[in-house]
Amino acid sequence: MAEKKKFILDLPLKVILTEEGTSHFLSHKKQLLNLKLADNRSAHGVSMEHFSPGSLQNMILLDYISKMEISMPEFVSRRQEVMDLSKLIVFSILYKQMDREVYSELIKCECVRLHNRANPSSLIDEKTVIPDKTLRATLAMKDATIQAAKKTILDPVWKGIMSNSEYTPEEKNVYLLMTEKFLNRLSLMNWFIIVKFYKSEGFTEILSILRQYLATYMTKSKVAEYISVMVMELALNSENNNIRKAAKYLYKGIDNSDTLIFDPEVRQKIVKELQRKHELVFLSWSLGGGSSSIGKQGLLQITLYNKDDEFQEVKENLESKMSANLKKKSLIDFYKQMPEGQEGTDLGLYYFSYLEDACKKVNVKFESIVNQSSQSDLTVINLKFNF
Repeated sequence: MAEKKKFILDLPLKVILTEEGTSHFLSHKKQLLNLKLADNRSAHGVSMEHFSPGSLQNMILLDYISKMEISMPEFVSRRQEVMDLSKLIVFSILYKQMDREVYSELIKCECVRLHNRANPSSLIDEKTVIPDKTLRATLAMKDATIQAAKKTILDPVWKGIMSNSEYTPEEKNVYLLMTEKFLNRLSLMNWFIIVKFYKSEGFTEILSILRQYLATYMTKSKVAEYISVMVMELALNSENNNIRKAAKYLYKGIDNSDTLIFDPEVRQKIVKELQRKHELVFLSWSLGGGSSSIGKQGLLQITLYNKDDEFQEVKENLESKMSANLKKKSLIDFYKQMPEGQEGTDLGLYYFSYLEDACKKVNVKFESIVNQSSQSDLTVINLKFNF
């Protein structure tokens, strides 16, 4: 699976916790840090240099994380890891979103309604809260039913994938894996309902809901790949801008500093200088909100900052002259207005149109806003998604 390529990701990750996350960490006597972020705000969280994708994903699924941020002078050497992290975040949001939608449909099923009428003291509805411990204990005794239910749900879905001539063999493999992953990521509460009504008369209604959502989210999952490529393209573009500026400063009098930055040794020197001056590229992912943010859970905002030393001054400057000095444009304009001959411009436009098309096809709302200050070199790129 895309997000499990590497068992440990080596990235300097700052993780900002939700209220649920904070109480969980404090109740386990874990020390929290006061972390300073690219937008100069501070928040409580944890800092990681090496982490397992699985444990990070679990934290997202449990609504423990509100924001993540990485900052580095160069991204090119960590390309695969940054893309894996980006995909992992998008997949986590998709898993959560599907889980919520499935639950709200299952509790409307006729068999659940009949159960509620007959058992007013043990209702299954949007207000039902059964502790995970209890659910785990109940489901642990029903493993055979769970396996049988999985097979019943997936068999026709897999047959449909295999017989679809429009999919390449590679796509078929990905989709077989994806549908199983989405089913396995359903919450204990959803599995409680599936197991409880498996073999009951109304189970066909439950089956059709599950299969429909698996098909929808299987196609939505394609967007994760496009988002990770776009994020990487933007980070590399910012990194190259910083390296060019530093090259002009360090190697004054050289006509074409571009030739320098492709020399690995020179590039390494420039990257060290950027690190020393703290001229970094910052990339952050803000998640829609904890379990309490009704209607916002499917939101993801990815922000890319190119940060200068005078950031605080720039920020205050921006805030005081927000309306006069801030030019807002879409990502497409941003790419079109790049200086002639700058590498990657066409590539950026190409990725952007792919991402826009992919989102439209699967009903994911996407908008991009680029804020550029005429007072400084600061560029803030926002990609907003609603899954």
